[in-house]
Amino acid sequence: MQITETSAEGLKRELKVEIPAQDIEEKVQHRLVELSHTIRLQGFRPGKVPLPLVQQRYGQSVRGEVIEEAVGASARQAIADRGFRVALQPKVGDVSFNETGLQFTVAVELLPEIEPIDPASLELERLVSAVDDAAIDAAIARLADSRKSWRKVEEEREARSGDALVIDFDGSVDGERRPGMKAEGHQLELGSASFIPGFEEQLIGARPGEHRQVTVTFPADYHAEELSGKQALFEIDVKELREPEAQVIDDAFAQGLGLTDLADLKGKVSERLGSDYSRISRARLKRQILDRLADAHSFTVPEGMVDAEFDAIWSRLQEEIKNAENAADLTKDEAGLKVEYRAIAERRVRLGLVLSEIGRRNNIQVAPEELSRAVVAEAQRYRGREREVLDFFRDNPEASENLRAPIYEDKVIDFIVELAKVTERAVSVEELTKDPDEVSAAVA
Repeated sequence: MQITETSAEGLKRELKVEIPAQDIEEKVQHRLVELSHTIRLQGFRPGKVPLPLVQQRYGQSVRGEVIEEAVGASARQAIADRGFRVALQPKVGDVSFNETGLQFTVAVELLPEIEPIDPASLELERLVSAVDDAAIDAAIARLADSRKSWRKVEEEREARSGDALVIDFDGSVDGERRPGMKAEGHQLELGSASFIPGFEEQLIGARPGEHRQVTVTFPADYHAEELSGKQALFEIDVKELREPEAQVIDDAFAQGLGLTDLADLKGKVSERLGSDYSRISRARLKRQILDRLADAHSFTVPEGMVDAEFDAIWSRLQEEIKNAENAADLTKDEAGLKVEYRAIAERRVRLGLVLSEIGRRNNIQVAPEELSRAVVAEAQRYRGREREVLDFFRDNPEASENLRAPIYEDKVIDFIVELAKVTERAVSVEELTKDPDEVSAAVA
């Protein structure tokens, strides 16, 4: 086999591989001989089929198989012989076979040489918040509000925000009744924003027995596309006015949740809040580490990896814009968006390579049992379908790689935290949960 490097530009390399025709034909003949010993043809005893007949019937297909195998094996060998650390799957092209032999090209993009920063040189700040009684009480109050009950208002008064109305409603668009726009005895909490924008506000001040007409416009991103942006008229009959009953937060309330008493409830809430604060604190610390790593490394990244990451980001963005979940981006031109998100893709790829190199140099690996736990955790997200998910991962081992990557990244982050100089600063919950981008903008 002869290998020639025909192109070297940045991280990209192209090799030309040539294999003599004799080598290919020897493998073809060997494969045909093996085949003659196993095939069954009418009129011949097993293993006694004449080789010329085997060659006549199967020579072309066998040669195709041999060439395909030779291309794959030779490409891998050519890459290994040169010690290439490739970033992406090599691309084989220009495959040809003639009387001189087999020729093809292999295009690869290499991983860059990275000299990562010493984690011990990093000075980091971990934000921490204590779980106080006020936070516990507020969380329990929210829980109680989510389980509130309603009672009929007996006095004569108008509905106000926070009340609930029991209504019959019938809606139409352009004078036409539409499915899903009619109901009877529906309880609607005013101020809950559970209906079309503007609907609840027009019922403030209503009284039982009153008939009202409400005109609203469906949002542009409404899930039913045929109604998006359309104006609708609703005929509404108010049947009953209700108000929330004060929820007494005591031992009985806690027992209704399956706990021993109020002290037990407060303990459980405190544990959950503490876990939430710790998770947010770690996320803020991780963001800080990634920002420091991004600032400390400026090497060229493989273009193909950036393309793949950008394509994934762009695909998700288009779906978000379609559903109007990212309204701010709707006002930007596509060219500007692509520049912005390609920069994000490049940053992600660069950080991924830095973390990977730190992990490689320090022999950080994901143990099989860690991956197994991740697979089980993923299956538990799909209640009732756990066995189906587990079978999927068993039958598709490559799918596990999507779970391996975040585990590996977290292990490298933990390794960096262990070596770095980390100081703690107590902050309020408001500061802990503030968007880091808003903090950066305020400082700038």
